[in-house]
Amino acid sequence: MHVVILAEFATASGGAEKVAVESARGLAEAGARVTYVQAVDGPVDPLLDHPRLHRVALSLPDVWSLPAWRGAVTGVWNAEAARRLSAALDALPAAVDCLHLHQWSRAFSPAVLPVLLARPAPLVLTLHDYFLACPNGVYYRFDRAEPCSVRPMSAACLAAPCDPKSRLHKAVRVGRAAALRVATGRAPLDVIHVCDASLARMGALLEGRPVRHHRIDNPVRVAPEAPAEPARGDAVAYVGRLTAEKGADLVAEAARRAGLPALFVGAGPLEDSLRAQGAEVIGWRAPSEVAAILRARARAVCAPSRWYETGPLTIYEALAQGIPAIASTRSGAAEKVRHGETGLVVEPEAGPLAEAFGSLKDHALVARLGRAAHAAYWQAPPTLAAHAEALLGLYRRLADEYGMRHCGSEGGPERDGVVAAMR
Repeated sequence: MHVVILAEFATASGGAEKVAVESARGLAEAGARVTYVQAVDGPVDPLLDHPRLHRVALSLPDVWSLPAWRGAVTGVWNAEAARRLSAALDALPAAVDCLHLHQWSRAFSPAVLPVLLARPAPLVLTLHDYFLACPNGVYYRFDRAEPCSVRPMSAACLAAPCDPKSRLHKAVRVGRAAALRVATGRAPLDVIHVCDASLARMGALLEGRPVRHHRIDNPVRVAPEAPAEPARGDAVAYVGRLTAEKGADLVAEAARRAGLPALFVGAGPLEDSLRAQGAEVIGWRAPSEVAAILRARARAVCAPSRWYETGPLTIYEALAQGIPAIASTRSGAAEKVRHGETGLVVEPEAGPLAEAFGSLKDHALVARLGRAAHAAYWQAPPTLAAHAEALLGLYRRLADEYGMRHCGSEGGPERDGVVAAMR
């Protein structure tokens, strides 16, 4: 089987690329032939070095690196991205059995969707966020610091000043969302959800559109080893981008109230304010170094997302190492935490978090949670191999269905209609 994985970067600049890179490696290790299409030039993860894995770089600019006006236009519709992708796919030496798109908001733009839908192979999209429905991608009101409750692209949505930057940015994102709807047309889409909450929420938001929903966990690349000893740790740890929607400020405030040190691994706009509150911020570190730091320092790993985050992977990685996890009730990762057994599931507010952090002063409780977390995780771990097996099973089913639907036809009526609409 030949699979084309499409992502905008070839290294883990975010959760989407991390999953794209790791799944590409897992598929290659499982025996598939993999072509990894990278939109933007930049660092390449060593995981993409495999004899059955070929990488194609389109050398497109990241829209955030362009002048504002050009970035806006390119973000809505990048005709050059469509042209380069089409040429790259035409040049592949082997027929493609399935196409898998992970992200399109930084360089590809909606312009690549008609190109992919026109190919004689099924297309799958992993929904790491809410861009397929929501203009700002996170279904979150940045102006109110709370999840959104209006229908995407409704009159209420268009009027809401919900963008993290400005109303002008919101207008551009609305344009991109509209272009995305035109690009997909009435073509049936197969989408993968990485948590049950995303499946339920996006199922409602996409109601009435021809979408088929599939559920596959993200892979977690953690080697099995003896559980950590979190009762020896000294801090509550947070790993990731330091932003308000991810709740980094909540960790600092709750830790201060509970009288525990807060350790932040990552960077972002809240970095200075977190340090001003007395938190320890050590910046980004390599994955192996992060694991060592957490095993040595963390009494628990906390991800108190204010938005409906589909992950984050840090919760899974903590559980795998035998470190208690504290997850937001709004996070998809909360589905993997057994409240009071392997960690805690808490409302993303300073008060409840401070109470949860206070309980971590109990060495016996922390040790018990950690042991249970490790045991529960390794009963059915979402390993790279398990993830690749699930993907290959889906690809084969879709390829078989596609072959039966389009026997004797190059693109099929639905896909041809989408391409014609965009000409």
